[in-house]
Amino acid sequence: MSNFSHSLSKDDIERFSRQLILKGIGTTGQEKIRDSAVLIVGAGGLGCPVVMYLAASGVGRLGIIDHDVVALNNLHRQIMHDENRIGLLKTESLKESINRINSAVVVEIYSFLLSEANALEIFPNYDIIVDCSDNVATRYLINDASILTNKPLVSGSALGWEGQLTVYHCGEKCPCYRCIFPIPPKPEFVTNCSDNGVLGPIVGVVGSLQALEILKLIVQGTSSFAGKLWLFDGYAGETRTISLRPRRSDCPVCGQSPTIKNLENYARFCGSGPTDKPLNLAILPDELRVTVNSYDSIRQNSTPILIDTRPENEYEICHLPEAINIPMHTLNKKNLLEIEKRIGISEEYDKTVYVICRRGNDSQLAVQLLNDSFKNLKFQDIIGGYEKWSELVDMSFPIY
Repeated sequence: MSNFSHSLSKDDIERFSRQLILKGIGTTGQEKIRDSAVLIVGAGGLGCPVVMYLAASGVGRLGIIDHDVVALNNLHRQIMHDENRIGLLKTESLKESINRINSAVVVEIYSFLLSEANALEIFPNYDIIVDCSDNVATRYLINDASILTNKPLVSGSALGWEGQLTVYHCGEKCPCYRCIFPIPPKPEFVTNCSDNGVLGPIVGVVGSLQALEILKLIVQGTSSFAGKLWLFDGYAGETRTISLRPRRSDCPVCGQSPTIKNLENYARFCGSGPTDKPLNLAILPDELRVTVNSYDSIRQNSTPILIDTRPENEYEICHLPEAINIPMHTLNKKNLLEIEKRIGISEEYDKTVYVICRRGNDSQLAVQLLNDSFKNLKFQDIIGGYEKWSELVDMSFPIY
């Protein structure tokens, strides 16, 4: 029988020795880590480093919620998955990786969408909730469920070269997500990794910092970012921390007289679903649209004029040989003479000008703008853009 005043085994002491000797951790802190339970919502770019460091640090029980499967375009940033797991559920993939790091960790996976129907059944079983999601509807859902179950929420996000982190509902004056964002943004103004990209180390930095704050909450009961927002610009190599306004007394979920006492329909509230999948616009009449197969037939019999509305860097990745790159930011300036010069025609041109983009959304906006601007020219959108072209016409054409 051990004469020590703690319950750590010889193997525990050896495995966690480098953190046991740290100020603020010690044997008591390690026991708290071992006895804690953390729920991670999202098994992607942020969820991977969070899970990796929590498992390695000895967190006793980890819950992971995600409905998606591993895809090739995940691997540059989602470092707990690999090529052999493409097509596997991300929850299953993370469980396998956790078991390789620390087989003593109990891993509970939920391979479905978090929703208002199941959140309040899952959240009470954990001490801390971690938001590693990728869409606004899920962020509101996680926030409200965390408040209703009285759990601190460690929230991170990353897009492009930038990332941010904060901790909600942690202390008497600490705000929640609704305190800061009482009204959701319009769906058309919400960006995502699929459309705007993200660099792997950015999610690594944010996810690692989330894991750090989780461990501090477990051991110390406090966080350095409760009521503060940490901002990271990886391109400029700059960070800054700003103070958030304190908890709002009139907040509908965490205020003095809350009106939200049950979870609501968050897709309806936000005007968008609980995923980061891009919206498919349908704003043009059928006569202003043409399928990729029809366009393929047209180009086999003639040399049509094709405007490619993507940014220059995306145009460089791949494009049809006849495509003329005029990005949306140029079209929006409505410099008609410049546009005529770029495509080499004038108002007397009596054939259709075609417009293409990545997925068929920007091209519709462009056709709408161009047909309003040029009264004697006709512009048509190619439905589904290059993604449909790759799917239905030329499978060798790369998609990204």
